[in-house]
Amino acid sequence: MANSASGMAVDDDCKIKFHELKAKRSFRFIVYKIEEKVQQVIVEKLGQPDETYDDFTASLPPDECRYAVFDFDFVTNENVQKSKIFFIAWSPDTSRIRSKMLYASSKDRFRRELDGVQVELQATDPSEMSIDIVKTRAL
Repeated sequence: MANSASGMAVDDDCKIKFHELKAKRSFRFIVYKIEEKVQQVIVEKLGQPDETYDDFTASLPPDECRYAVFDFDFVTNENVQKSKIFFIAWSPDTSRIRSKMLYASSKDRFRRELDGVQVELQATDPSEMSIDIVKTRAL
């Protein structure tokens, strides 16, 4: 199923792994990559349940765009343990213009494939998705 705006297909594995993260908590995070040669979004990396937010941010390339989801566990101000699934569109300033345009034009359609995302972040450098920002957006 290609998106008419970007011609981008979504590999079934993207949705399957997202469902495993959401329903079974099999993963802490998933990093997705657009494979330009085949015009398809694929799973690039799966973060194990014991991996941290630092492990997640370290898995994003410093000068290439990616999509990612992160299952963020936190405690509310009322001392309740909760979890929220974040969708992060990573588009560093140092990435290629063509890549930024491709990721931007494909984002909404890809994001709709991931039913259950609760918070969306757009980041062009690591400070825009710091753990403090994630905590603030989660509450």
